Amino acid sequence: MLRNIPPLLSPDLLYSLRAMGHGDEIVIADANFPGSSIGPTCIRADGSTASEVLQAVLTVMPLDSFVPDPALTMQVVGDAEAIPEAVADFQHIISQVADTPAPIQSLERFAFYERAADAFTIVQTGERRLYGNIILKKGVIV
Repeated sequence: MLRNIPPLLSPDLLYSLRAMGHGDEIVIADANFPGSSIGPTCIRADGSTASEVLQAVLTVMPLDSFVPDPALTMQVVGDAEAIPEAVADFQHIISQVADTPAPIQSLERFAFYERAADAFTIVQTGERRLYGNIILKKGVIV
């Protein structure tokens, strides 16, 4: 056990977060996301929601403050302007927990999958809300 580390950050996830460099990206994905087949290492967090994992990750990882879009979600198919419940929750968490809060930007569904395929790692959660997926770009600790 370690102090001040959220307990749902597993050893594998902590390793990935520590191994990531500035500009590397991590995907926090819902239960429907093709986490194991899309490419990067997939860490399972089936007992947690995407919001819980996002909050835990942001307590130890800075968002990139050098880019306009350090947090990206998937657009709703057929309604790119819609803000799903999960995404609204993500924005609230980022605003409250991130060291450099930023507005979430969005990508078209297949562009999101392409970006996710190049991520450092994917965390597959048990999130059941639709569009409960977010990509975070790691920043630097100053």
